[in-house]
Amino acid sequence: MSGFPYLSPDEFIRFPNPAKAAGDVVAFSGNLSPGMLISAYLQGIFPWYNEGEPILWQSPDPRFVLFPEKLHVSQSMRKILRQGVFDICFDTAFSQVIRNCAETTRKGQDGTWLTAEMINAYCEMHRLGYAHSAEAWQDGRLAGGCYGILLGPQGKRLSLNGDSGGVFFGESMFAHKPNASKAAFLTLAQKLFAQNIAFIDCQVWTVHLASLGGESLSRNAYLQLLFTHLGKP
Repeated sequence: MSGFPYLSPDEFIRFPNPAKAAGDVVAFSGNLSPGMLISAYLQGIFPWYNEGEPILWQSPDPRFVLFPEKLHVSQSMRKILRQGVFDICFDTAFSQVIRNCAETTRKGQDGTWLTAEMINAYCEMHRLGYAHSAEAWQDGRLAGGCYGILLGPQGKRLSLNGDSGGVFFGESMFAHKPNASKAAFLTLAQKLFAQNIAFIDCQVWTVHLASLGGESLSRNAYLQLLFTHLGKP
């Protein structure tokens, strides 16, 4: 939105209350500056829109989440992780991960919601230390990966190297090799849960995430859970 102010990470904007929204879309327009993105996540909202549309700020009902005690690692995936089929790294190729998420063809989808505007915004969030990626490498090539936003109470920036608590908001993943995205995501999830994060927000149901232990919550239940762990903004 032309003229809408750029918000730094320590600036806050209040969105319309998602608990009162008639549908998934809570608001539209604005921009993807760091303060606006952090404000949105703290209120249970995230941007999701297509090229040519205004920015749509969404809070799905129901919401799909993954709790530490529900994480499911199949026997076949345990074997893949144990044998080191993929070399898993964190935050070594964030821009490559998000661009592959945007460019990878997906069954049943004609395009991508990851516009150039979105890519630039989340790369900036990574530069600022709020967005993180997990990469699965094989034979020196990026085989799969995932990325998302990690926030502590009131939007505090957390690292993947020992900071405790918070919530991880998963955004997208991709795979060029079978099981590569699962290996990256599961390794990241285990690392995050070992740091006592409360849950991973998976946003919406997918077969892939359901197989890993994700479950649906009503939007109101999700918001209560979110505010319990991050504080009511």
